[in-house]
Amino acid sequence: MALLRLRLVAARGAAHYNLLMSENTVPRRAFLGGVTAVTALSYSRVMGANDRVQLGLIGCGERGRGDMGNFVKTGNVDVVALCDIYAAQIDRAKQTAPNARSFSDHRKLLDLKEVDAALIGVPDHWHTVIAIDALNAGKDVYVEKPLTLKIEEGPPVVKAARVNNRICQVGMQQRSGKHYLEAKHEYLDAGKLGKITLARTWWHGNSYHLRKAPAELQTQPSNLDWAHYLGPLKWRDWDPQQYYNWRAYLDFGGGQVTDLFTHWIDVVHMFMGQDIPTSAVAAGGVYNYKDGRTAPDTINVLLEYPAQFTATFEATLVPGITGAGIEFCGTQGKLYIDRGRYEFTPVGRGAQPTVVRASTNLDRDHIENFLACLKSRKLPNGDVLIGHRSAQASHLGNIAYMQKRRIDFDPVREEILPF
Repeated sequence: MALLRLRLVAARGAAHYNLLMSENTVPRRAFLGGVTAVTALSYSRVMGANDRVQLGLIGCGERGRGDMGNFVKTGNVDVVALCDIYAAQIDRAKQTAPNARSFSDHRKLLDLKEVDAALIGVPDHWHTVIAIDALNAGKDVYVEKPLTLKIEEGPPVVKAARVNNRICQVGMQQRSGKHYLEAKHEYLDAGKLGKITLARTWWHGNSYHLRKAPAELQTQPSNLDWAHYLGPLKWRDWDPQQYYNWRAYLDFGGGQVTDLFTHWIDVVHMFMGQDIPTSAVAAGGVYNYKDGRTAPDTINVLLEYPAQFTATFEATLVPGITGAGIEFCGTQGKLYIDRGRYEFTPVGRGAQPTVVRASTNLDRDHIENFLACLKSRKLPNGDVLIGHRSAQASHLGNIAYMQKRRIDFDPVREEILPF
């Protein structure tokens, strides 16, 4: 397994933290590929303050088109290329980008010298492959979370970003949310919660994991390349559910843990200044939706961190409970936060909470941060190493679930310890 040999030093800034990568942490083949790709940097022009970003979208599904729309709304982006294995998705994306060139193979899009940045909105099993290809082609990258499908994919994609000196933003938009940053500064950094021993997270009733393929997909469309969609996965015949509702299948993603917990554990990492667990346990299963899915419909994950606190995740798809949020539980009070607000409640009988509502669009703020970094060349808020660490924590939960055991993890070497 490729390993990152770094130690998090919380007192250091993000810029120093992200420069501690050892040159020896990625397999030689991946490293040489990155070095060879440095010649591709000539494709990437130095952007001035008034330059418009030329964007290529890879993965024109609902999330990819949504991200693309937010890029366009900034007023500083031209979408010049679109890629998808299903032509109907490209047709939908062309409603926003009618003049963009169309491709079915992402490598052809990345060959375009005019493309400054790649927006990657494909299913999880393609995230790392395409991100590395884009970085090696000299493109800056905005990739949806989770960054990786498997825990071992993290170091190579971090290395590709560093070797090629590219900006790589992972779509963990809470990192750019103004009310998240405000709550962290006001309560965590100021120590108003006291000693925090527990960070509770939950996400209930996410109906996106229960989607049913529409009638037009019951037979494979002639303009949908199923073999290309499968990519590195083993062959199986056309299955409309595995295409349309891929989040329900562990071949394509990590279920609710990597799709949802990755967002919340990233907030925990951001607020607590620790991003590598020392242990993971999990339990759950397909308890209700016996529809062929392999990802559990109900799951609980518990992670332990070196600073002597635990982080938990609770999720179920059954409709009897809905909602999502995070609670930081300390000796002096409790901080609740979600995408709409935060609430601080101090310890004491009859204490009244302080409530602050969100006032901006998280997705837009995160994209604006990425675009600013394309010009400044500073590390973005959701940098690739941050994305790796949050995906890694989620993967540990899934590994504990699959192996039905406690996982002990070395936070310095970043490797699972033997039994």
